[in-house]
Amino acid sequence: MQASVATTSPIERTVTITVPASEVDQAVNARLLETAKTVRLNGFRKGHVPMAVVHQRYGKDVRNEIVGEIMRQHYVTAVTENELNPAGWPKIDATVDEAGKDLEFVATLEIYPEIDLKPIDGAEIERPQAEVNDADVEEMIETLRKQNATWTDVERVAADGDQVNLDFEGFLGEEAFEGGKAEGHELVLGSNSFIPGFEEQLVGAAAGDEKEIKVSFPADYQAEHLAGQEATFKVKVHAIKAQELPEVNAEFITQFGLEATDVESFKVEVKKNMQRELKNAIENRVKQQVLAELTKANDILVPQTLADQEIDGLKRQAAQQFGLGEDFDVSQLPAELFQDQAVQRVKTGLLLSEVVSSSEMDVSEDELKARVAEMAQQYQDPTQVTEYYTSNEQARNQLKSVLLEEKAVDKLLTQAQVKDVTMSYQEALQAAQQQEEAEEETAEAEGEQA
Repeated sequence: MQASVATTSPIERTVTITVPASEVDQAVNARLLETAKTVRLNGFRKGHVPMAVVHQRYGKDVRNEIVGEIMRQHYVTAVTENELNPAGWPKIDATVDEAGKDLEFVATLEIYPEIDLKPIDGAEIERPQAEVNDADVEEMIETLRKQNATWTDVERVAADGDQVNLDFEGFLGEEAFEGGKAEGHELVLGSNSFIPGFEEQLVGAAAGDEKEIKVSFPADYQAEHLAGQEATFKVKVHAIKAQELPEVNAEFITQFGLEATDVESFKVEVKKNMQRELKNAIENRVKQQVLAELTKANDILVPQTLADQEIDGLKRQAAQQFGLGEDFDVSQLPAELFQDQAVQRVKTGLLLSEVVSSSEMDVSEDELKARVAEMAQQYQDPTQVTEYYTSNEQARNQLKSVLLEEKAVDKLLTQAQVKDVTMSYQEALQAAQQQEEAEEETAEAEGEQA
C-alpha cells in the first residue's frame, strides 16, 4: 500500500491510497471460492458449480464487496500511519477499480482542529449575588396555587384574570386569514397569550356577547404575511369563568410528594428548591459568560462532520419538545435551522476539551460519589439514584463530563475579572435566561456573517 496526504484546508485532508492489484485479485478469488461452496444453481449440485459460472454470476458483486472492505481497511491504516485525527468517517471515491490494475482511491476527511488555546485574561464577568427571602417563597407558593387552580362559571362580566370561553375568526379587510379561527377557545385575560390589545377589549364582556375586536399584529410577528397588518376579529363569548385558588393545607401539600404536610415544613421545602434553582441559575449565567469569552478569544474552525452530528441531536430534541412522536422522521426538519447553534456547541465543546486536556484535569472517584450523593438528596428515594449511577457506566461518564466542564469553567474564571452584582431572586433568574437568549442570538448572527 502507498498513501499520500494533501492538505486542502486547515481541517480537511485528502488521502490518496494505492493498493497492489495482486492483493485485490487474491482477495476476490478467495471470496469467490468460498461463495462457490454454497452456491445452488439448477443443473448443478451444491458446491459443484464451475468457477467460470461463479465468476460470471457473482464476480462483479464480490469484487465490489472486497474493494469496499479493502478501502476501509487501508484508510484506517493510512490515517494511523500519518497520525491524522479524523472528526468523522470520510468520503471515499475509487479512481481506479479494474481487475488486473492497482486499486486507487481517494479519501476526503475532516480532522479535529489544532487549538492554540488563548486565555480570557481581562474578561469582565458579572456574578449575581442573590438570596431567597420570605416574600419570594410566598410568591412561589402563590404561583403553585395558580397552577393548581380550578375555574368556575360566573354570571357577571369578564374581569382581568378571568377565563373566557369564546369562538373567534380573524379578517384582513373583508377576507378571513389562515390560522385565525378557533371555536371553544379558553383564554385567560391578562395572560398576554394573544396579540397585544386583544385581551383588554374582552374585559367587560358577558356570556352571549358578540364583539368585533380590532388589533394590529406586531411588526416582528412570526407569520410574515400578518406582520404589521391591522386585523379585525369577530368574537362570540360563550362563558366567563373565575379562578378559584386552592387553600394551602395538607391536601394541597400532599400532591407535591412531601412526607410532612404542615405549612411551615412546606415553606421550608419550597425555599430549598428555590435556593437550588437560584444556585443553578447563577452558575449558569457565569458559565455562559465564561464560554462566550472563551469562544471570542479562540476563533476555531469547526468540522461540518461534528456539526452534522450535533444537528441530528438538536433535531431530535426539537421533535420531542414539540411532541412530534417517536416515529417522526427528523430528517424532514431543515438542517439550516440548527446549523448556527450546532456550530457554536461544537466550538465550545472543542475548546473546553482543550482546557481539560491542557490542564490535565480529571475527576476522582470521591468527587463522583460526592456529586451523586448531592443529587440523590433531591429525590424521595436517594438509594435508587445512587444505585443507578453505580451500575450505569454511561451515566457515570456523562456525570464525569459535567464535573470536568465545571472544573474547566472554574479554571477559566481565575483568568477573568469577576464583578459581584446584587440582584433579587427574580432578577437573577431573568438574567440567566437573558444570557442564554443573547448567546443564541450571537450564534445566529455569526452564522449569518459566515
